[in-house]
Amino acid sequence: MRNLDSPSLALSRDALRQGMARAGWPPSSIADAELAMVELIVNACRHGGTSSPVVLILFLANTLRVAVADSSPRLPEPQPLSLLAESGRGLQLVAGLTHRWGVDPQKLGKSVWFELDGAA
Repeated sequence: MRNLDSPSLALSRDALRQGMARAGWPPSSIADAELAMVELIVNACRHGGTSSPVVLILFLANTLRVAVADSSPRLPEPQPLSLLAESGRGLQLVAGLTHRWGVDPQKLGKSVWFELDGAA
């Protein structure tokens, strides 16, 4: 897995923050989107078997859509919550921070995405 402080992660975070700020999103929504995006990137690296996932950030009317693609055909599955588990809460985190999330199988891998509604 790539270092979480890698330049590509930093660029993705900066692009998301700057784009949302320019579009008038409140700081709390920007923070939620950033955390959800980082979680999808980490999952793509850790479980998707890729060191460089593709990140797509789209602004559609008042909806933000972020998609992270990797080369693994294995679809993500939310894990049951466990107080003792050291991992496995990422998709619940994404679901709690965003309005919608899902996965789109691709010819070579998959794209996991989320959406937030409500730009100012």
